[in-house]
Amino acid sequence: MTEFSQSEVDRLRARLEARRQELIDAVRHASSDDSEVMDADGNRMGRLSRAAAMQREEFARDASRRRAQDLARVKTALERVNSGEFGYCLRCGEPISTRRLEADPALTLCIRCATAEEQR
Repeated sequence: MTEFSQSEVDRLRARLEARRQELIDAVRHASSDDSEVMDADGNRMGRLSRAAAMQREEFARDASRRRAQDLARVKTALERVNSGEFGYCLRCGEPISTRRLEADPALTLCIRCATAEEQR
């Protein structure tokens, strides 16, 4: 692994698994809320109500996309933990700093490579 002890890796794995479950629960909850969609039959809904409903739907789609992306990142991080590749930068192969992984255990780039990526 990286500079992490096995107990640190186990703690980060537990955080990732907890986050994965939170995201799965959020997806389930959002799916049950999908029954509140805008009336497609054009029933008497004022323009403001229709606009507000469309805006809520767009926010819900954006939130759903963000949850799906976050869930994919967390699942990938858990796969890296299980394969022994956790904590190493995907670009340069160097260890990702402890502080960086403590902030977000799903990170895949060291600070140098992340900075270079942002500057592109």
